[in-house]
Amino acid sequence: MSLITAKRISVGYGANTVLRNVSLTIEPGEIVTIVGPNGSGKTTLLRALIGAVSPETGQITRKSDLRIGYVPQKLHIDPTLPITVERFLRLPGGHKTASCAQALDEAGVPDLSGRQMSSLSGGQFQRVLLARALMERPDLLLLDEATQGLDQPGSAAFYLQIERVRQRTGCAVLMISHELHVVMSASDRVVCLNGHVCCEGTPEIVSAAPEYRALFGTGTGGALALYRHEHDHAHDESCDHDHGPHDHRKETEAAE
Repeated sequence: MSLITAKRISVGYGANTVLRNVSLTIEPGEIVTIVGPNGSGKTTLLRALIGAVSPETGQITRKSDLRIGYVPQKLHIDPTLPITVERFLRLPGGHKTASCAQALDEAGVPDLSGRQMSSLSGGQFQRVLLARALMERPDLLLLDEATQGLDQPGSAAFYLQIERVRQRTGCAVLMISHELHVVMSASDRVVCLNGHVCCEGTPEIVSAAPEYRALFGTGTGGALALYRHEHDHAHDESCDHDHGPHDHRKETEAAE
């Protein structure tokens, strides 16, 4: 059963229509990335999928017992507040030390539990937010520009960790990002959005699509940092009519 299905939804704020006739399905265990220029409706779509905003037209259905974990762009914590990573993870209460340790291990930072939140680097902070999202054992992990402010190596390492999380937990992942060269390579399926779905499919198919290149330029396809991963779950990709196991290259294709 699909985790979330949106059928021809339209969302607006006042007289401004942000999304028009958008359809999208998230299947168990897949990594889907939404890309698009500023103002294209990416965050609005995410908010609609989780029920934070209601579509004006169309329909959204969710798996009845769907558990969602969310990693935001950023979270401000007063640097004078004395709170350790473990204490942060245990808020608002109910989680035990062992659960915190397991979540930090899954996020790739097993040794941070005793550190002060104010002492973490940007990359460590985002890994802790990832660990917090994993505490509820989500079926679907949502990331809204979760690596904003990190450098390219930090972003690449974060998205590789997301792939490991998917492999270890089996959760699906829905990501929004502006870092096309990194995040698309970490995806099974990419949805290019500009108020409507311009194109959809594997990273290779979308990066070669005329609609994608019209939005981001002809040089973006060569900037994909691709790596190999294989898995055995199936996807229904509207732009990928004939595909086998995903074959992503580890080498970075530098666009110079």
